[in-house]
Amino acid sequence: MLLPDNIRPENSIYYNGAFLIQVLKEKNNLDMLELYQEVKKIKNMTFPIFTLCIDWLYLANIAELSNGRIKLCS
Repeated sequence: MLLPDNIRPENSIYYNGAFLIQVLKEKNNLDMLELYQEVKKIKNMTFPIFTLCIDWLYLANIAELSNGRIKLCS
């Protein structure tokens, strides 16, 4: 659910993906667990939601996985 109409917006992938983008802008090129730890510092996010956000950012060509590390696309 990117933009669901039946739940609170703070539970959406679109909203939570913004926190991943924020962390990647500050500290680009992190592995998955490093990124999750950094995101958890600013937003209490479950790991399943986190992985769905990574999937969405990858499919939207916003983030990429290179050598086991996640970074923003240029």
